[in-house]
Amino acid sequence: MSDAAIAFELRPAANGFAWLLRAAAMFRAAPLPWLLLLFVYYLLVGLTEFGPWASIGQFVAPLLRPVFAVGFLAAAWTQERGGKPDLRLLLRGFGSNLAALLPLGIVFVAGVSLAVAATALVDGGQLLDILYGAAPAGEADPTGAARQVQQTLGSARVQLALLFGALCALPTILALWWAPALVVFQDARMLTALRTSLRAALANWRAALRYALSVFTLGAIVPMILMTTLAYVIPPPLNATVAALVVLPYLAFFVATLHISDYVSYRDVFHTGETLAPIGGAR
Repeated sequence: MSDAAIAFELRPAANGFAWLLRAAAMFRAAPLPWLLLLFVYYLLVGLTEFGPWASIGQFVAPLLRPVFAVGFLAAAWTQERGGKPDLRLLLRGFGSNLAALLPLGIVFVAGVSLAVAATALVDGGQLLDILYGAAPAGEADPTGAARQVQQTLGSARVQLALLFGALCALPTILALWWAPALVVFQDARMLTALRTSLRAALANWRAALRYALSVFTLGAIVPMILMTTLAYVIPPPLNATVAALVVLPYLAFFVATLHISDYVSYRDVFHTGETLAPIGGAR
């Protein structure tokens, strides 16, 4: 299948936030099934990355991200057609064109690794030293090392390097945004899916930018405001407990919404206005 065979729509900027609203509505319609999917997914990722096989699992887990993404796509597809997000759907990607999905994981690892390595061009490798566990020179105790890391992250050069690395990673992120959905729902080959996802995301840059800003606001700014407010209003040590009881459920809701929004945005860009197929036609 060629790129030209996969049509996509240009959506207005407002749709970027609407994707999150629609995803949140889907979550609220079936919160427990979505939370179960989310819990089992991160449990599997955690077992892969931190089990006795962690040295290998840390490389395997990122490779499987596109495969597990298909599970969330299938759950959203099913719910949209009147079904329920089923835990069994989480493994749907393992039976759906693994030959194209696994290479997407390789692209993700390679693209992010290159972006991280590129930060050395700006800060001389300071960020890489932190990420790969190099102990700060002259700091033998953990407290001193932590203080040195904090000072390094506060450096203008390191912060500029972080921004540069994010910009370098952006093409990889956009190319992989809708690639798993294109592979599974439209039988696209790996390269076709990557190119089409990148082209569609760039063409819809206004909606994508609104989406990214909304994700940053809801995923970083709002939790920070909540924790800061609780720290001022409630005396310690009770404020830490209350913050956990408030912020953790909010983050669970947000992360589930984020997973669902991958399907919602794909549906809006590639299948807008399309009549829903009956649930019996599920892949």
